[in-house]
Amino acid sequence: MCNLYTQSKSVDEVARLFRDLQMPLRFPEGAPNFAPRDIAITDPGAIVRSSGGTGYELVVRRWSWPASNGKPVYNFRSDGREFGSGRCLIVADGFYEFTKPADPQAKRKDRWLFTLPNRAMLGIAGLVRSDPQVGEAFTMLTTEPGPDVAPYHNRQIAVLPAEQWSAWLDAGMPAREVLRPLPAGSLTVTASPR
Repeated sequence: MCNLYTQSKSVDEVARLFRDLQMPLRFPEGAPNFAPRDIAITDPGAIVRSSGGTGYELVVRRWSWPASNGKPVYNFRSDGREFGSGRCLIVADGFYEFTKPADPQAKRKDRWLFTLPNRAMLGIAGLVRSDPQVGEAFTMLTTEPGPDVAPYHNRQIAVLPAEQWSAWLDAGMPAREVLRPLPAGSLTVTASPR
């Protein structure tokens, strides 16, 4: 499953996109200084969440909280669940999946980058929770794979079209109406050097 994603948009670009979607952002902790980078498990990443009926806020939180066995909860199955609280949208440009190397002599897995065809920003459905060890942290929700991801993995993170971002952040909206694989051709996949 996805254990690495990329984010390269500036905070101004992110704010402009949300403003264009009629979802103006607040920055309760100040506007973060985004540096283009790959984000790995336990790294901080930008999330957007509803601010209690008064709009939307962007904050930076840790990706993953520790499970009872100490392993990080970085992906979480959405199948059959409703998520009445804690919904968030993870701000990203793309995500990576890894497959067995095509070259049997290679020691590292092949890495594939999934993006929107126009390189627009992705919104990944997530959950944010408070953990006594790490504070607030988020995880990515997963679904059955769509046709673009299925050749690479048997699950995929829940990528949401921009027109569904506000619906996802509305805790009253049934999750099953929003969380589903994207249709064929929604994502572009490219081999990514390591």
